[in-house]
Amino acid sequence: MQREKAAPAPVEVVLTFCIEVDNVDFSYDLRPVLKNNCIQVPAGCIYGILGPSGCGKTTLVKLMAGILRPAAGGVKVLGQKMPALNIMNNIGYMAQSDALYSLLSARENLEFFGAVYGLDKKRLKQRIPEVMAVVDLADELDKPVQNFSGGMKRRLSLAIALLHSPPVLILDEPTVGIDPLLRRNIWAKLFELAAAGAAIVVTTHVMDEAAHCHRLAMMRGGMLIASGTYDEILKGAHAADVEAAFLYYGGGVDES
Repeated sequence: MQREKAAPAPVEVVLTFCIEVDNVDFSYDLRPVLKNNCIQVPAGCIYGILGPSGCGKTTLVKLMAGILRPAAGGVKVLGQKMPALNIMNNIGYMAQSDALYSLLSARENLEFFGAVYGLDKKRLKQRIPEVMAVVDLADELDKPVQNFSGGMKRRLSLAIALLHSPPVLILDEPTVGIDPLLRRNIWAKLFELAAAGAAIVVTTHVMDEAAHCHRLAMMRGGMLIASGTYDEILKGAHAADVEAAFLYYGGGVDES
């Protein structure tokens, strides 16, 4: 696998961690899904969570977003224990499944979520074309979402997450179904937001995206099996690429 160019260095900030996951466990119907997970994400950092489908990535980010409550351990965002309603407007969350109103146009969806986030009309009018330009949907603003392809719906969901310029972004598989050129542009925007101080969590099962992240955690069987910078993870596994490193770290993890 050809190694991609590493991400720009994260900005220097003197702040506590924006996201703290402390020894978190979670179960569905008594079936353990997450086991003793710890993550710390500072401002100005793109933190990648890499792992196969079903390993627990989505459950973990739902805990960060305050959608789920841990069975054990705790999650804090911007110093607040989650779930916390007063912190929700400071989070941009993009779910793995698009939560859109299909009968409404893209503009109407953005206006609805902008009102939920508390944006005034002037700010909303400014932000809508900006975020739609990022996801290359500026010409589709007034089309009903029911006519969008799956990839277009993913891009609109990302635009909604970016709409209120939150200091924390939690993005679950944001580039699935998006063409390579646009994916590059989206990552360029994420670098820009991180440079401005945002804390960004991105889940992915695409090995090639690992090199884009300032820090990376590998996940398998509900557990974090490795974490560090891209280079630290490769060095620790004596691996030439991230796929080989994943196989090295995950060799002893039980998926059952």
